[in-house]
Amino acid sequence: MSRIAPQFLFDFGSPNAFLSHEAIPAIEQRIGVKFEYVPILLGGIFKATNNKSPAETLAGVKNKPEFQALETLRFVRRFQVKPYVWNPFFPVNTLNLMRAAVAARLEGVFEPYVDAAFHHMWVEPKKMDDPAVALAALTSSGLDAAKLFARAQEADVKARLIENTQAAVERGAFGSPTFFVGNEMFFGKEQLREVEELVSGS
Repeated sequence: MSRIAPQFLFDFGSPNAFLSHEAIPAIEQRIGVKFEYVPILLGGIFKATNNKSPAETLAGVKNKPEFQALETLRFVRRFQVKPYVWNPFFPVNTLNLMRAAVAARLEGVFEPYVDAAFHHMWVEPKKMDDPAVALAALTSSGLDAAKLFARAQEADVKARLIENTQAAVERGAFGSPTFFVGNEMFFGKEQLREVEELVSGS
């Protein structure tokens, strides 16, 4: 029986999406199936669902931020990935980065683009909503960043990102990282274990 390819709905602005991205290659090896990466705009999802980032929702809540940090540490250990470096420019407006992800798929450089964008957000963090900074960072990673950002301004690319985002909300998404296995939705990096179990058993 062929296994269902899990979908990973991501936005570069989410550190937990970055950790998921780091963990996914080993999971793909274990289950023998590639994840389908779906670029979405987290700000658009938040607006449509009246949600906010954990940085906002956890502010001033006693004990919960500390537990979230513990949960992240457990995730890093379990999946043997490197922790992210907090981006001092957070929150970063990722609209152009996410449009460029759609463009990168059309240009056939999606995987190296995703690796590079996550790297410059959460490994060597930069102010990636500054066009000059983003251009220099992605160019340094061997990408034709100027071409990608130009393509990102085209109407079909903008429309695709909007469609991905609206479809995600219609399917039940309210944040990132979100995963789908068929119609089953999972939210949060910790749910990757559930995703792996479901795909392995299907």
